[in-house]
Amino acid sequence: MNYFSSNFKLGILGGGQLGKMLLNDTRKFDVYTCILDASNEAPCKIASNEFHLGDLMDYDVVYNFGKQVDVLTIEIENVNVDALEALEKEGIKVYPASKTLRTIQNKATQKLFYVDNDLPTAPFSRFAYTSEIKEAVNHGGLTLPFVWKCAQFGYDGTGVKIVKTLQDLEGLPNVECIAETLVPFKNELAVIVVRNASGSTKNFPVVEMEFHPEANQVEYVICPARIPEEVAKKATEIALKTSKAFNHVGLLAVEMFQTQNDDILINEVAPRPHNSGHQTIEASYTSQFEQHLRAILNLPLGRTDSKVGGVMVNLVGAEGYTGNVVYENIETIMNMDGVTPHIYGKKQTRPFRKMGHVTIVNQDLNEARRIAEEVKKSIKVISE
Repeated sequence: MNYFSSNFKLGILGGGQLGKMLLNDTRKFDVYTCILDASNEAPCKIASNEFHLGDLMDYDVVYNFGKQVDVLTIEIENVNVDALEALEKEGIKVYPASKTLRTIQNKATQKLFYVDNDLPTAPFSRFAYTSEIKEAVNHGGLTLPFVWKCAQFGYDGTGVKIVKTLQDLEGLPNVECIAETLVPFKNELAVIVVRNASGSTKNFPVVEMEFHPEANQVEYVICPARIPEEVAKKATEIALKTSKAFNHVGLLAVEMFQTQNDDILINEVAPRPHNSGHQTIEASYTSQFEQHLRAILNLPLGRTDSKVGGVMVNLVGAEGYTGNVVYENIETIMNMDGVTPHIYGKKQTRPFRKMGHVTIVNQDLNEARRIAEEVKKSIKVISE
């Protein structure tokens, strides 16, 4: 099939920043792209060939949108999987497949998948409702501390809480959830695996992620991870084994813990472009977004190694500010060598909302990390 400058239509469910960055590559290749999103102010609206307004969880909306395109992909997991399954049965190519998405959408199902496929992950207990946890603790079936995770619809640190006392359960939604053993880890790592429909597979280097202690969001992504070679090899092998188990098409970001004993445990996965791969735009031969596009169109995969050391800094809304966004001191960081800001196009800021990111590239990774700290201290995402 001719994808370029043709009648071919690619559909993307979700119009956020991941879709916006993916559109940079669809425009580069002149691939006609249709977006579906629930917000009329979605970042993707300005750059797509067609923009459709609609609820991603509505069966009819997703089904009718999918019928208009040749290949359908996602930039967010929270979409109507039943509609995707129906589209697949009618011959529409959907990547990732509905089966993959159905497993990943529910954290309990996702964890059971790891157990069933002999993939290392932290021990966990599954609960139909949060209210059942207290009884499990009182009867010795569950030990404090643990990590509470809602089974569905959590994102960017929401739906996750470390529970040290039973009082920490108060105020949590009474929903299906898991209680996961709290892992004492050295590092949080990630590997992005890319696989096309023909089964060709490649992986990006292992990255190291530093998290904000309050928001539970990634603050820095460092590539390559500053870990021993044998640990990087182990993490890569587990990511590739996970990819093979899912038999996915497109990207699969595998987030992992490096324990104190240098074991690797899978935390969770995302079957789409991911925060842990944003630095690939400037630092890699082929960005994660171009790789996702190549994979879902079953094209040859590009090089995944890095040209240079890269550090990504997330730009999130500052605490205490809500309203029309202002990027304070952006000129200051643009005056620094190797610094590239990416602004996502969200007009309204609020505390901890992802508003953009900054990539720092340098032959010396430690220098890149130092500049990243300077960037973090300099730029502020505030409101008018």
